[in-house]
Amino acid sequence: MNQKLINKAQDLRQKGFTTGEIADQLNVSMDTARWLTLQKPSEEETVAPVDFAINWNTIGGNSTRLRFVSGALADMATEHGEAEVVVGIAASGIPFATMIADFLEEMTDVATSLAVFHPNKHRVETNESEGAMSANFGSVSGKKVVIVDDVITSGNTMKEVIKTVKALGGEPTSITVLINKTDISEIDGVPVESLIKVSRLG
Repeated sequence: MNQKLINKAQDLRQKGFTTGEIADQLNVSMDTARWLTLQKPSEEETVAPVDFAINWNTIGGNSTRLRFVSGALADMATEHGEAEVVVGIAASGIPFATMIADFLEEMTDVATSLAVFHPNKHRVETNESEGAMSANFGSVSGKKVVIVDDVITSGNTMKEVIKTVKALGGEPTSITVLINKTDISEIDGVPVESLIKVSRLG
């Protein structure tokens, strides 16, 4: 594992980021984020969990590229019918979700609102499985919903979102992500669409 990634994880930890937030910032699994924060610069490197670190700064740091990628994601979301709400997972899914909602409204002539989900891993360092929808954005109640994030690492956050959306009376129609780091093509009966699928060989 790259010492630069270890240093970045430890810097984020010192700034008060939770393990979940570090995992999202570096686009690695929770296990990898935990491992990175426990490494000592002077110690010999131990075996890291099997994972891939994803850096999509060239997209996220450029609004034109972000818009083009969001357009492609919106196009994939329409394969599963019209959506009335796009749920962005905090924090990295929100920029994509915002633009996707705009694209979907143009493409389908259906008023499309934006909702924001805060996963439990960002809120507290516990084993609880519940995140929360933000009250400051659109409601999912009685609506068809597309769930959006940047990366799927294990699928656990998506399960959390699906459970919450259903509990609030919404109907998840698809999950749309930039990068899928798993072999998952559906989660709890909800299809997963991704622009890029990362596969480990051997």
